[in-house]
Amino acid sequence: MLAELSEADAAGEIAETYREIRHLCGVPYVSSMQRHLATRPGWLEWAWSAVGPAFRSGAAQEAAWRVAADLPIEPIARIPRPSLEIWGLTPGDEASVRNICESFVRVSPTNMVFSALLKRLLAGERPSNTGFGSRAWSPPPALPALPQLVDMDRLDTSARAVLSLFATDTAGHPFIPGFYRMLAQWPALIAHLAVVLPPRVSDPATAAACDDLRHRIDHETSVILAALPALPDAPAMPPLNEHGRVLDAIATYRKTSPEMVVFGRLIRDAMPA
Repeated sequence: MLAELSEADAAGEIAETYREIRHLCGVPYVSSMQRHLATRPGWLEWAWSAVGPAFRSGAAQEAAWRVAADLPIEPIARIPRPSLEIWGLTPGDEASVRNICESFVRVSPTNMVFSALLKRLLAGERPSNTGFGSRAWSPPPALPALPQLVDMDRLDTSARAVLSLFATDTAGHPFIPGFYRMLAQWPALIAHLAVVLPPRVSDPATAAACDDLRHRIDHETSVILAALPALPDAPAMPPLNEHGRVLDAIATYRKTSPEMVVFGRLIRDAMPA
């Protein structure tokens, strides 16, 4: 797994950055993308100083949510409520599953904008505008708190094997998105999803939807980058010899984030009416 600095362990400037990201995106957690950058000295501080103005203005979030809203996605079969009951999900659990899905559908597009901007800055592009002015913008109300990620080391062999089916390779290390690590607290549900979702991963229509979202995000990123102010003098950009590993992590998030939008919507819409 990629190293991450948990929100509970964050302090000082990183804790404040985490708080600001949660507030501006209207979500109850910070993405693993930012949590991973926080483990690399100076990276989150520099990245947020560079792209933060786009999020404080709301321009990044509005663009991300707009282009992700109308992706054409073929639904999966609806899950009958008696099945959820047999699987041990209470009405409160059902609400938690919906909230998990809603949170990832909301935050994943904004993470795509964040990582796309960061990728272009690391490639040498430099904004030089005056910023986004004083446009008034308020983020949406925050979604409810999410359950903790399951601890892989505490799972039994079968549960760990099922969850590993959702892993993506990142520079030789397995990466399991937090989306699945939250849903894994309901073993029967994640086992069902391990049957119905993998065929959709390789389905051409799903791949086309993910590619379409990446293309839309990249287009919006060009507009946002052109409006960003020049990079601040401090904090300094991290050294060049560290860029490759961060770019590897960004490549992973560019693959998994569109999938979180697609599968978050699929699972949310498959829950009982």
